[in-house]
Amino acid sequence: MNERPFKLDLTKSVTRWDRRTLVRRMAWATFVKPVFQILPRPFSALRVAILRLCGARIGARCHLEPGIKILMPWNLEFGDDVAIGREVEFLNFTHVRIDSMTVVSQHSYLCTGTHDYTHPYFPLRYLPIEIGSECWIAAGAFVGPGVVIGDGAVIGARAVVTKDMPAWMVCAGNPCQPIKRREVKSLEEMNEGTRFGSHTDQKRSHEFAALS
Repeated sequence: MNERPFKLDLTKSVTRWDRRTLVRRMAWATFVKPVFQILPRPFSALRVAILRLCGARIGARCHLEPGIKILMPWNLEFGDDVAIGREVEFLNFTHVRIDSMTVVSQHSYLCTGTHDYTHPYFPLRYLPIEIGSECWIAAGAFVGPGVVIGDGAVIGARAVVTKDMPAWMVCAGNPCQPIKRREVKSLEEMNEGTRFGSHTDQKRSHEFAALS
């Protein structure tokens, strides 16, 4: 029987890591990661401590929910007051930086890796991800390799982000696109709005539901 003339040879699709990285990945995946993922919700501080011991750079008062999946913790850098929701996944072959006061909601996927599909060996390629301060990455969003998200940006639920997003814009969709300017009201403005009945609150609730 004649063999099919494949254009790809996946037997040669091999990523060669240095010995130190291989040892660290084995130790993390075998001994540390299983404990890290099953710790109950109140143990956020312990999760932070574990990641720091494994080489992550994490600022003050960060909150980490249970079930977070991390490939290489030493490739993580968080500013202060960062919150990461349940089941967020970091496929971080290289650096992922999240600046202060940013929230990444549940089931989001931050992926630094891809493959060169034009190459016959289909090799792994990876690029860093940078997320600015005061951002919100809403539930189930995908952030791809090489993406830079500007300060204050909102990324809507289930968005697919494959290119840079501008600062202080609400962005959503597949592919993700800027939709409108994000305006952060003062506490006085928020309190003023509640005195004019439920219409404003109802409108705001619908907007939140579309993003969360």
